[in-house]
Amino acid sequence: MRIDRRTFARMNRRELLKMTPLIALGAFAVPPARAALLSAGERFNGWAASLWYRSGHRAATYPDSAVAPLKRFPYNYYDVLDPEIDTDKWRLKVGGLVKRPGEYTLAQIQSVPKVRQNTRHVCVEGWDVIGNFGGARIGDFLKFVGADPSARFIYVECADNYYESLDMACAMQPNSLLCYEMYGEPLLPGHGAPLRLLLPTKIGYKSAKYLTSLEVTNVVRRWGYWEDQGYPWYYSL
Repeated sequence: MRIDRRTFARMNRRELLKMTPLIALGAFAVPPARAALLSAGERFNGWAASLWYRSGHRAATYPDSAVAPLKRFPYNYYDVLDPEIDTDKWRLKVGGLVKRPGEYTLAQIQSVPKVRQNTRHVCVEGWDVIGNFGGARIGDFLKFVGADPSARFIYVECADNYYESLDMACAMQPNSLLCYEMYGEPLLPGHGAPLRLLLPTKIGYKSAKYLTSLEVTNVVRRWGYWEDQGYPWYYSL
């Protein structure tokens, strides 16, 4: 459908609105425009979901009788099952908008009050399992390092080159953990030892494993390994 300039100038607002679906349909037929529209749609979905996400709302927790045995909790990884971290030398590098940047040992992270919880892990591949987890609340650790309370995001990188980012509301959610235990024992390599994110209000790929660095920031350079390939960034459960 082609419209000359004079005709376009005479069109009123109502007529233009009537044409919007046709214009959008035509845009989806053009690959570059389709990609941009889909990206914009995903950003809108994330923005809309964030309006009703409550950082203080707790995730569902379960009795011990509902917890699956550890051997039935699947290993899941995108590259390598075990990046062979030297746990004695391991440190979490913390930077960005914090008063106390530096490299933190696991013992220092464990000095933050521990939380134990039975929560459900949901994988984008279609499976889910209830497990037992222990660690420090991300929010408590952020206070421990003096994070700027007005910061918008945290960004983490991992020993297997994975990376992920979270909005601050998710990071401050009471069930969001820097997890270093499962079933009362230190994490196994396949489950992200020595430290991983545990986010029961989010899809599983947000719970990055093998953490090596954490940055508090207002600008996200990379949204996440899977998100930068088109997967949803916000993805609340």
